[in-house]
Amino acid sequence: MNDPTLEDTETEFRNSVRAFVDKEIRPNATRWDLEERYPQELLRRFGELGWLGTAFPEEVGGSGGGAVHYALLCAELARGSSAIALGAYVHTALASAALFHLGSEAQKQRWLPEALSGRKIGCWAYAEAGAGSDVSSVQTRARREGGDYVLNGAKLYITNSTFANFMVVVASTNPEQGLKGLSLFIVERDNPGISVGAPLNKLGMGASEMAEIVFDDCRVNEDRRLGPENAGFLMAMKVLTLGRIASAAFGVGASWAALRESQEYTRQRVQFGKPLIAQQFVRFTLADMATRMEAAWQLTLHAARLVDAGLPFDREASMAKLFATETCTWAAERCLHLCGVQGYMRESVAQRLYRDCKVLELGEGTSEIQRETIARLLGE
Repeated sequence: MNDPTLEDTETEFRNSVRAFVDKEIRPNATRWDLEERYPQELLRRFGELGWLGTAFPEEVGGSGGGAVHYALLCAELARGSSAIALGAYVHTALASAALFHLGSEAQKQRWLPEALSGRKIGCWAYAEAGAGSDVSSVQTRARREGGDYVLNGAKLYITNSTFANFMVVVASTNPEQGLKGLSLFIVERDNPGISVGAPLNKLGMGASEMAEIVFDDCRVNEDRRLGPENAGFLMAMKVLTLGRIASAAFGVGASWAALRESQEYTRQRVQFGKPLIAQQFVRFTLADMATRMEAAWQLTLHAARLVDAGLPFDREASMAKLFATETCTWAAERCLHLCGVQGYMRESVAQRLYRDCKVLELGEGTSEIQRETIARLLGE
C-alpha cells in the first residue's frame, strides 16, 4: 500500500491515518475485542480529525476527497482493527451517505454536520431475520397515518445500534410491490416505540457492537422520510457506491496485518536452531501473502479511481470485493498456521484476524453474489 501512483494529497492522508492507527488502535485492538466494546470516543476523534467527512463535500460539513481517500481510510483502519473500521464505515458510507444522497436540504442541514463531526452517530437498519441478500423479504412495515408513518417490525444484526443516536430504517410502505415498495426513514434513538436489545455475541469483530432493534407503533413524521415513498431503497442502492470498495479495502488492510504478524512471529520464533523464516515454506507463504495482498489493493484502487472519474465501476468493484475478502480469509488462516499455538491464544493478533475475516465475505453481498455480478457484466 506504499503506492507510488497515489497523489500527494492521498499519500499525506494515508500517512496521517497510518500514524494514528499505529499509536492509538493497534496497541488496543485485541483488548477491545476481548472486552466486546466499541470505543465510541474514537468516532468523536475521527470526526475531529475530519475522517468521518471523507468523500463528503465541505458545504455539508465534509472534508472532501473521493473514493480513493475513503479506500485508504478503510484499509488503514482495518489494518489496526476491522471492527473499528466497520463501525466508522456503517456510520459514514451507509447512514450518513443515505442522508447526503437522498435527504432534502433541510434534512442535510439538520443531520449531516453533526454526523460528520462525530457528535451524532448513525446506523443502517436494514437486515432482518429473514431479509439479508433477499431484499424483497423485508417485513418491517411503515403504515401511513395522515402526516405520519407508523413503523412496526424488527431489525437484526444492526451494527452501531447499541449506541447510535439515529438510524436509517428500511421499511415496506407497499408490501405488494416487494423491492419496489421499500422506503427509508430517519429515526432518532429516543423516538417512542423503539427498543434496542443487548449486544449480540459474535464469532469475530468483537469490538463492533450489533443488536436487534424492535419498532412497536413507532410514529415518525413524513418529514423524516428519505427520498420518495416506495422508491427510497432502490435509489439508495444506486448511490451508496462505496460498500464493495470499502469491504475490499477492509480485506486489504486485514491481510496486511496478517502478513506483518506472520513476519514478526516467524523472525522471532526459533526451531531447530534457526528462525522459522529460514524455512523455505515459510518464506514462500509470506511471498504469496504479499503478492495476493498487492493484487487485492490494485483491484481496489482501480475500482475507486473509476468511481472518482465518474466511470462505470460495478464489475471492478465486485472483482475487488471478491478477491480482497477471499484473500483476507486465506491470509488470516495462513497467519494463524504460521503462528502455531501462540497464535491460537485469545490474546494473540492472529486469532483475532482469523475470527474477523469471514464476515467480510458475507457483508455487502456474498462472494456468490459478486461472482454473479461479474459474470453478468462480462459482456458489457
